[in-house]
Amino acid sequence: MNRKLLEKIRESILSVFPITAIVIVLHFTIAPMPSSLFNLFIIGAILLVVGMGLFTLGADLSMMPMGEKVGAQLTKSRNLILLIIISFLMGVMVTVAEPDLQVLAGQVPTVPNLIIISSVAIGVGIFLVLALLRIVFQIKLSYILLSFYAIVFIIAAFTPSDFVSVAFDSGGVTTGPITVPFIMALGIGVASVRGSKSSHDDSFGLVALCSVGPILAVLILGMFYNTSSGSYSNVVITEVNNLSEIFYVFQHAFPEYLKEVAIALSPVIILFIIFQVAFLKLPKSQIIKILVGIIYTYIGLVIFLTSVNVGFMPAGNYIGNSIGSLNYNWILVPVGMVMGFFIVAAEPAVHVLTKQVEGITGGSISKRAMSISLSIGVAASIGIAMIRVLKGVSLWYFVLPGYALALILTFFVPPIFTGVAFDSGGVASGPMTATFMLPYAMGASKAVGGNILTDAFGLVAMVAMTPLITIQILGLVYTIRLKSKEENNDNMDIDSDNDIIDF
Repeated sequence: MNRKLLEKIRESILSVFPITAIVIVLHFTIAPMPSSLFNLFIIGAILLVVGMGLFTLGADLSMMPMGEKVGAQLTKSRNLILLIIISFLMGVMVTVAEPDLQVLAGQVPTVPNLIIISSVAIGVGIFLVLALLRIVFQIKLSYILLSFYAIVFIIAAFTPSDFVSVAFDSGGVTTGPITVPFIMALGIGVASVRGSKSSHDDSFGLVALCSVGPILAVLILGMFYNTSSGSYSNVVITEVNNLSEIFYVFQHAFPEYLKEVAIALSPVIILFIIFQVAFLKLPKSQIIKILVGIIYTYIGLVIFLTSVNVGFMPAGNYIGNSIGSLNYNWILVPVGMVMGFFIVAAEPAVHVLTKQVEGITGGSISKRAMSISLSIGVAASIGIAMIRVLKGVSLWYFVLPGYALALILTFFVPPIFTGVAFDSGGVASGPMTATFMLPYAMGASKAVGGNILTDAFGLVAMVAMTPLITIQILGLVYTIRLKSKEENNDNMDIDSDNDIIDF
């Protein structure tokens, strides 16, 4: 166990070091931070490494096995009504408890938090049911995505522009670090029991469809509420003067995230206990292993969320504001792209997804190829988001052609790449994007005198969209190379036959 934990910590250091180094370089060059803020960031980066290491090990030991066991049992029961009821309740409960949804609800002006949280949760519940039924009845993922995104854009055309950015952001933030491993494993469990030739392809796509529910829910809400009086919450920068005050700030924040993560994990644990008692009857040794994994997940996520909210969020906002105030503030674009390229590696759910993809495809889609494709996608999306901040360009000009291209690509790449690509969109737009890159955009928008609600928001939506294109392009390259290889083999066979005839 200690060896595995050390390996996870080593991976976390490699993931967090690049973005930390970039911020340090910015601090000593074009965006010097107050020493108190810089010290908070450094302590936050150290805690981030520890938190991510514990979380990824905990997800391997607990969240993935629990999801796979529950998914397999739901399919084995061959009870469609049970599958629909359980998956709907699970989608609703997991989403209500998601910490990022609480943050999103606070950012949507004029709509009561309870209404937006319940609407989004019901949306995720309905789409989780549809995603599982798709696997059971073997419906092609691209047809469902095409149908529902067509509905999304039709409704978006009748929704106030202030709501469009927040609605597309909601699709990314509601699929957080707790929901992603569990929901992915659930799909793997259901697909493995069905056991057809396409079971590997069907293992992905649940996160993708669960991201559509929140977008539709917020867009529909936007048709009934007026956002003209809306506002957003400023990022508060804490003043600290010495090491003891820094520790006090983190110590003060820990209880909040202890409570948040406990609430977020509880629906998954309660559901698993019910399944264990009623159906699974797993041996004691497996239960102890899962219990240890839950403890790792809990402690890791508490440390992770505390570090990003206390250390990274104010630093991102301050750097964005400082660079946005420069005479040459166009540099927001390349700086944002470089940070975006590396920050996706620090998203905890990305490690879970890339490992699952490599394992299920037997190495055909390698972890490295996935990581590079995601990094390129996120870098492009942050660059576009910064152009929007500087020029105030409408989100429509990017989201509409972007999703159109992603949906067209679904007809030219193998189904597994479509499932992985659309799942990646929800995974890439995790807590690091919400607590560092979004505050960076908000700080920059404030500095250039832009409209934060329409210009800065929408960044998460862009981060969720671009992996759909880059991962599918990876699939297209894979398909072309495979065909080329087959043609070469055929030619070699023909040449070989000719040699025999000549002889």
